[in-house]
Order: sequence, then structure tokens, then C-alpha cells
Amino acid sequence: MKKRVLISDIAKALGVSVTTVSFILNDKAKEKRISDALTKRVLDYVKKVGYKPNQLAKSLRTGQTKILGLLVEDIANPFFSNVAKHIERRAYEAGYHIIYCSMDNDEHKAKELIQLFMDRQVDGFIITPSEGLEDTISNIKQNNIPLVLFDRFIPAVQTNYVVSDNRRGAYEATKHLLEGNNKRVGLISLYSNQTQMRDRLDGYMEAMDEFRMQSFIKKLHLDNPEDEAKEQIFEFVVDNKLDAVLFATNYLAVSGLKALKERKEKLPRMVAFDEHTLFKLHDPSISVVSQDIERLTGELIQTLIADIDGKLKESRQLSIPCHLIVRESSTSLQEQISLK
Repeated sequence: MKKRVLISDIAKALGVSVTTVSFILNDKAKEKRISDALTKRVLDYVKKVGYKPNQLAKSLRTGQTKILGLLVEDIANPFFSNVAKHIERRAYEAGYHIIYCSMDNDEHKAKELIQLFMDRQVDGFIITPSEGLEDTISNIKQNNIPLVLFDRFIPAVQTNYVVSDNRRGAYEATKHLLEGNNKRVGLISLYSNQTQMRDRLDGYMEAMDEFRMQSFIKKLHLDNPEDEAKEQIFEFVVDNKLDAVLFATNYLAVSGLKALKERKEKLPRMVAFDEHTLFKLHDPSISVVSQDIERLTGELIQTLIADIDGKLKESRQLSIPCHLIVRESSTSLQEQISLK
């Protein structure tokens, strides 16, 4: 087995002190007035021998592990997997690595995972909190562990958060459907007290009230079997003779598409909240309220690192605008032709 190269080996080979090598490797050469020539000689030698710092020793010295914990609702969901990919890239560019997992809206599982990450001494958390985590989030804050909530926040706990403007996104989507001469526009959502779901309901109601139209709302239990969810969606759409539907999540929209296709029922005009790989491929293509993942993830990492570095004087709370992407599912046949 090849012997591990130590800082002392580098110092001995180059005839300099261990302290000098350490300063150079920790980007303190200019601060310690070490010449550029010597700095280059050390760095070139480090590259030549393939020296890798001992991360555990470095963590003990700096008090940082350079690891961030990302806990989301469901990493298999295209929205969250896309978010995780962007966060992982941005974190790596900032010198951090990500450990991430799904909480599956399971309070017990979420608490176990958060405690596991705390035991691993991650430098900070990005969390999409499920219901029942108020005390756990408060505990993270009390332990002075940097934290940013994402996608939703907990009103009772003062924290950093970065979310989308869900209310405005739902309002614009509902308004778009109403302006398409649809009179009976429904909302299919979830039984949930989470802020993003409440805001989407509020946005839908704001548009319906503005146009003085009757509202049609169907809420499903998150843990419903898919067959049961499909049956309830089908009955809601057909029994109310809906012209159009806003689906509050992409997975509800997928269940709705399956339900209508299996029963050979005509698809109403529709918009789904959040993109899905299926939506561009479906015929007709599905209109969506798209969250700005680039900006969201950029603000998440920037906020968390600022918190880790002690640069936040107060909680940073951001709401990022959504973007309505109009496709064939929410337009007339003539408009569909113009979109192609």
C-alpha cells in the first residue's frame, strides 16, 4: 500500500517548515507574507506527490466538516431531484459537499434523519419541513446550527427561508384559465397546513373572487393509494362538469392524467404546479407554473453559507416569483396551432 503523504514529508522534501507549508495549503500565504515563488514551489510539489489533506484533522482544526444536509419531501419527485442537482453543484463550487435524503412527509422519519445529520456535525441544513417539525426546527436554531427552510416555512419559528411566490403563481394560473372563457374552474389540492399549499389555495381563490366565479375545490389525503386518488379526481372533474383544473402539485396532475385516460374521458383545460418530465411529452403538452430553480438554489446556498460564515445579522426570508409556461393543455385549438 502506498504510504500517505504528510505535510511533514512535503516540508522535509522542500527544506521549509511545516508551518510554512500549512499556511500555503490554507490560503494564508499572502497574509503571512510568504513569497509567490515559494508558494508556487510548494503547490507544484503538492500536486506532483498527490497530497490530500486529512479531512478529519482539518475539521477538528477549523470546526467545520464542509458537509451540508439537504432533506426534501421526495428526492424521486422531478422537482426535488432537479433542486438537489443544482444545490449539489452550487455547494461543490463553494467548497462543500451535500448529503441528501427524502423525508416522505413522515414526521418520525424526518426527526430521525435530522438527528443523524446533527450527529454527523453537518455545517448547516437545507430542509423542506414536513408537518410536526416545529420543535425539531427550533432545536436546530437553539443549537446555533445554520439553517435555511425551502419550498415552505414554519410561521411560528423565525428562520431563514427561500420559497417561491406560490400565491401569485396559483393566481396567475387560475386567471389564465378563466381568461380562456372557462366558467367552471376547479382546484385539486391536498389536506395540508403547509404554507406552500395554503398559498396556492389562496391564489386560486383570489382569482375566482376577482372574476366572481364559483369555486370548486377537491382536497386529497397525501397518503391515499394512487387508485383511490385517481377515482376521486375523476369523480370531482366529471361530477362538477369542470371546464378547467389547476392541480396544486405535479404528482396530482399525473394522477389526474392517468385517471382521465384510463376512463377515456376528455381532458379539461389544465395547468399543473411544478414541471414534470412527462408534461412536455404528453399530447396535449401540459401548461405549468414553473418555479425558478436556478435562482432558488442560488439564494439557498448563498443564504446558508452566509449564515455559516456569521455574516447574517437577521433572518433572510425570500420569496421568488414563479413563471407560467403556457402549453397546449390550457389553450384553444387555434392557440394550440400557434404554439406549435
